[in-house]
Amino acid sequence: MTSTPHTPTPHTTTPDITAPSTTASETTKPSSHERYETLARRFDAVIDTTAPSAWTNPSPCEGWSAADVVAHVVDSEREFLRRAGVPLEERPEVAADPVAGWRRHHDELSGLLADPAVADAAYTGMFGDTTVGAMLADFYGFDLIVHRNDIARAVGVADTFEEEELTMVERAADGFGDHLYGDGVCAAAVEVPRDASRQDRLLGRLGRDPRWRP
Repeated sequence: MTSTPHTPTPHTTTPDITAPSTTASETTKPSSHERYETLARRFDAVIDTTAPSAWTNPSPCEGWSAADVVAHVVDSEREFLRRAGVPLEERPEVAADPVAGWRRHHDELSGLLADPAVADAAYTGMFGDTTVGAMLADFYGFDLIVHRNDIARAVGVADTFEEEELTMVERAADGFGDHLYGDGVCAAAVEVPRDASRQDRLLGRLGRDPRWRP
């Protein structure tokens, strides 16, 4: 996972830094499949409204185009599933057609997470025990939210975080602790005005300048 505006290689895999724990309260919230789908469909909405000519636009992630960001999200999720021992189809081609590549990837993961044998499979990360589904929905969900915004700003599409997304990303950033600004995660925080919106404050915390334009 990475949401790095400064990583030099777009398709590297960052080791797990934290992982959501599975508790008794898990049964009272939407399933991991439902949580992943909510975020992935919002990612879809940005992908589907992007003009074909905009995929080569630079993104807030230094050195990455909008298409590179999509490829990174696809690759990081697939690399996690490989580590978890989940069989996958051949990686979809993203560079030539980010929309088709993302759709193939999303469809495959949606099918996998609909299977309890995959979604509920135990997974032990660096910080404890969880499930494959929870990792995708909650840990890699961070990337679906943050990188959705990176792509939207790169291609000129409006994107506003939902309140629950703001809370989710803020809590994830808290969980990273000092690792948040380590290599492969986020660049140094960007100062924003005191009266900045909650979203702009969060973007600044994640090393992104809310005023950035391609």
